[in-house]
Amino acid sequence: MSDPRPVLVVTSLHDPTADVVISELHDRDIPVVRLDSGDFPASLSVEAKITENGMQGRLVTPSRSADLANIRSLYYRRPTGFVFPNLPEQDARFAVTQARYGLGGVLASLPGCLYVNHPHRIGDAEFKPSGLSAAVAAGFLVPPTLITSNADAARDFVKRHNPVIYKPLHNPVYRVDGVSSVVKIAEVTADEINQNVAGTAHLFQQRIRKTADVRVTVIGSRTFCVRIDSDLLDWRTDYSRLSYTPVEPPPRIEQALHHYLNHFGLIFGAFDFCIGDEGRWWFLECNPSGQWYWLEPETGLPMRAAMADLLGRTT
Repeated sequence: MSDPRPVLVVTSLHDPTADVVISELHDRDIPVVRLDSGDFPASLSVEAKITENGMQGRLVTPSRSADLANIRSLYYRRPTGFVFPNLPEQDARFAVTQARYGLGGVLASLPGCLYVNHPHRIGDAEFKPSGLSAAVAAGFLVPPTLITSNADAARDFVKRHNPVIYKPLHNPVYRVDGVSSVVKIAEVTADEINQNVAGTAHLFQQRIRKTADVRVTVIGSRTFCVRIDSDLLDWRTDYSRLSYTPVEPPPRIEQALHHYLNHFGLIFGAFDFCIGDEGRWWFLECNPSGQWYWLEPETGLPMRAAMADLLGRTT
């Protein structure tokens, strides 16, 4: 008899990666309930009771419902934020907080549920200083890095480790002339650093002279490594100039990947490395909610099937 417990997919309406995973699950006759937590409470409702047997209750969307005690796995992707446009500002702020800690707390407390990944663990892993420290502890090579609000310290670091690049510690989307934009990674010189550095925290990192980049996607026990060749400092700025080749990781890299994920309590991660002139892999970052599906059509790697295997597990 097939397992009737659904997979809960928490993401925004427009998420092509979630779309293909849901299609794969449907092909396997695995029930799916998709929701965007940002739809609460307009078109999403929750009823959760805390009992001696754990969390019990239901999530209800316009087309589906899910028994909180019988969700086999939760695929947490990129849901939208809570909004209450019809409330006054102070009331809306209160309502957003209650939604976050209420519905958010319920989604984070499902009994017997496999999280890919748990939203709290995602939050922990998104702090770049924590990720870089964990990468060193896992045994990865990490470029010399400085996080500072001190202009003198930044100039000294650039002079000592030239060439150096600037990276945002987190990259919120903002709008320039009506177009969504982000702060790009860029090389920086000591002369470009001024006292504006004191305005907030900044991350500076030695630029590794690279021959290629590598995206490593870990899905449960499966590891997919893809070499990305381009002439770009940041390959994500122009996908049309990229070429892809599946590769095997160097010795000890796979063990370090799982050491890193275990540190944060993750079972999925999208890792970025660059390959230096000497052939060594240098850790750049790990995105616990990173994109991965675009690599499957380019390489033929069975990544969608691996994710469906993970989410659809029956034990």
